Amino acid sequence: MDLVIQGAAVAARDVEELVRLSGAQQVRHTGRGACRLGGAQERPGIAEYCLRAGLDFGFVSADRKLSDMKLLAIDMDSTLITIECIDEMADMAGVKAEVSAITAAAMAGELEYSESLRQRILLLRGLDQGALARVYDERLRLSPGAETMLAAMKASGVRTLLVSGGFSYFTDRLQTRLGLDWAASNALEIVAGRLTGNLTGGIFDAEAKAAKVRAMRDRLNIGKEAILAIGDGANDLAMMAEAGMSIAYRAKPVVRDKADYTLDCAGLDGVLNLFA
Repeated sequence: MDLVIQGAAVAARDVEELVRLSGAQQVRHTGRGACRLGGAQERPGIAEYCLRAGLDFGFVSADRKLSDMKLLAIDMDSTLITIECIDEMADMAGVKAEVSAITAAAMAGELEYSESLRQRILLLRGLDQGALARVYDERLRLSPGAETMLAAMKASGVRTLLVSGGFSYFTDRLQTRLGLDWAASNALEIVAGRLTGNLTGGIFDAEAKAAKVRAMRDRLNIGKEAILAIGDGANDLAMMAEAGMSIAYRAKPVVRDKADYTLDCAGLDGVLNLFA
C-alpha cells in the first residue's frame, strides 16, 4: 500500500516523521501539494500526526489508476460548490437563520432529509424567482480544485453525475457550464414569478440519489468497484454506499466516519492524488 498525504503544504519534517511512523520505503512528491509514501504500513500514530499537522491522509493501492473508475457521482451543495444554495436563497428572503439551522441538522443526520426540505422550502414561499439568479451569479463558487478534478476525470474517460438534494435551477446550469454528463435534483414550483413553497414532482432525497447511481451503473454496465462518490452530508451516505470508493469532502462527522477517504485540507483536486 501507499500512504498519500496532502494539504495546503507538505513540509519536509512531516514527510520524515510519517516515513518513520509508516515504515515507508519510497517517497514521491506528486507536485500537487501531496506526497506518496510507497510500501507504507498502517500503524498507530499516523492519523494523530496528520491531524496535528493539518494533513489529509489515506492508504491506497499502489497500482490503482483513475482510468479504473468509470463513473463519478458528486453532491452539489458544500461539495462541488462552496455554498448551500437554499441557505443563500433564505438570506434573500430574510429567513436564513431558520433555514440554515434546519439544513445543518439534516446534513448532520439529526433530521430526516425529506421533512427538512419541506420545512425549508415552505419558509421560502413568496420569494421572487429572481433570487435564484442572484444566488447563482453573486454567491455560487466552485470548491477549490473542482475544475482540475473534473478535467482529469474527462481525460480518463470517467463519466460524471451531479446528484443533489438541491434544485435544478443550479444543477442544470452547472451541468452545462462544467460539461457534466448527467444531473439530477429537485425542481421548485414557481407561479407568477414567485416560489410557492412546493416542489414539482417528488422529493429527490438520499434514496433517490442512491437509485440514480444504481441506474447509471446499470446503464454503463459497470460494477460497483468502478464508481467513485463524493459527498458531505448524511443524505449522501446511501449514494456513497453504492460506490467502490467514497470520499467525504469537508464533511460532517457522520459522513467522515463511513467514507473510505476524507478531504478536510486539500481541495477537490486532492481526489486525483489517491490514484497512482
